[in-house]
Amino acid sequence: MDNEYELILCIVNAGFSDAVMDAAHQYGAKGGTVISARGTANKEAEAFFRITIQPEKEMIMLVVPKNIRDDILHALYHAVGLNTPGHGIAFSLPVENAVGLTKPPLSDLQLDNKE
Repeated sequence: MDNEYELILCIVNAGFSDAVMDAAHQYGAKGGTVISARGTANKEAEAFFRITIQPEKEMIMLVVPKNIRDDILHALYHAVGLNTPGHGIAFSLPVENAVGLTKPPLSDLQLDNKE
């Protein structure tokens, strides 16, 4: 059975998480989680990509329906990709199981006061 959701991880320079969320919202993402992070790229990587690595990063996690994943990844590439001031990368991973993303059917709810 195909997974219904995908986790998009986007790592950008500090201060660009709003740009990530704006781009993702345009294609149907409802929300995300931002985590402060620190990059560890070496000088060889900086020379290879011809960029300067800013150590302060933000990692944005978005759980989205699989059918909008590609649109969001393309939007992130244009808004905060390596050729932008955000110097971001983004990738997706399948989500095996998820809870809390949709309201369960009423028949699945258990009432605590029911005897």
